[in-house]
Amino acid sequence: MRLADSVLQNVPRMMSQMSAGGLFLTTKTKKLNTMVIGWGGVNVYFRIPIFIVPVRYSRYTHEQMEESQYFTVSVPRAGSLKHALAFCGSKSGRDFDKFTECNLTPLPGRLVDVPIVGECPLHYECEIMYKQHMVPENLNGTLDAEVYPDSDYHTFYFGKILSCYVND
Repeated sequence: MRLADSVLQNVPRMMSQMSAGGLFLTTKTKKLNTMVIGWGGVNVYFRIPIFIVPVRYSRYTHEQMEESQYFTVSVPRAGSLKHALAFCGSKSGRDFDKFTECNLTPLPGRLVDVPIVGECPLHYECEIMYKQHMVPENLNGTLDAEVYPDSDYHTFYFGKILSCYVND
């Protein structure tokens, strides 16, 4: 299957899980880390399929993304891994080895040196092509007040999707 076809075919599954429980965004620099993202998405930019992942400045993952070229996104089955999603979405990789704490299996990526979450069936391997730090002055004032009361903004990482596959 062509990469573009695989990406398009899996968007509904990925988007449904992102809004229902989140996805695992995995990084690896000094150490392996994963966090949960509840928004972002797949689109075409620069004429290539891109996975956009937002990461708050305060997150340990942000430090790792700033030092890395690659990341992976692993999509759990609907309704599964609730404990791991809750833990990885609320604890910092600075303080915990989330893979160990949640009994998650890091499996080697096919094309990148960042593991995928073995318990998940759907995976994206991405290379960072562009990043954009939020510009608070450009943000709607109501949204700024609701989402960023402490000014902990996001950087948006645009990852070229190098591989998208299902391990069922």
